[in-house]
Amino acid sequence: MRNIGVKVSYDGSGFNGFQSQPYGRTVQDEIEKAIHHLTGEKIVIIGSGRTDAGVHAMGQVFNFHTASTIPTERWAIALNTRLPKDIIILDAWDVPMEFHSRRSAKRKTYRYTIETDKFPDVFARSYRFHHPTKLNVAAMEEGLAYLVGTHDFTSYTSIHSTKPHHIRTIYEAYFRQEGGALHMYITGNGFLYNMVRVIMGTLLWVGQGKLKPGDMNRILEGKSRSLAGPTAMAHGLMLMDVEYGDWSGPVAPSFDESSQIDEDEE
Repeated sequence: MRNIGVKVSYDGSGFNGFQSQPYGRTVQDEIEKAIHHLTGEKIVIIGSGRTDAGVHAMGQVFNFHTASTIPTERWAIALNTRLPKDIIILDAWDVPMEFHSRRSAKRKTYRYTIETDKFPDVFARSYRFHHPTKLNVAAMEEGLAYLVGTHDFTSYTSIHSTKPHHIRTIYEAYFRQEGGALHMYITGNGFLYNMVRVIMGTLLWVGQGKLKPGDMNRILEGKSRSLAGPTAMAHGLMLMDVEYGDWSGPVAPSFDESSQIDEDEE
């Protein structure tokens, strides 16, 4: 038996999220079908997190256990020939048997993109939330800075979150303008259900002048979802990267139980 780690990218537009659901098309189901077609095994893959319906991924990670003798370097090509065009396997590598793509993860980075031009880019419309009116980006940057650090993010998660606590650590968060696209990058040890989207929706109120930058901290300390802004649309969100600390290949990672977050995810 082997444990294989895989990096996958997907366009979330046509999926009801990453994780298997009783209804709707999911990324997990498509990958498991491809593995079954390739090896005959009925395998349940383990994703680093659950992205919601319509959310995209450039660097999602999953792992699975297999008795197949297919060489590791052949998995990406073999799976890509059996997957739909909106899922692409980028890499596959051997990992220790104790490796768990969610529990072993140390850092995750998401990007939320706003289209700020008067008219949306027809070729990018599935990956950007169109906001044609002027935003005060400096105020949004100031407001975002209040969220860096370890905090209780109850105000910035869905009321449907099932987690026993909402304490998470944000390591860095910033905006970057690229043409008509305004990107927010945010890296943390874990994210709650709709957390990035609620943060973005609230920051849009700051950018519109409905809130002051300091209100981001007031909302954070209030620990109530009713204080924050709306949940931004799913299609502007992308999981960019998942990091595993000093583990960088076939060497086992150094596990730190305190950093393992059981998360709802985006």
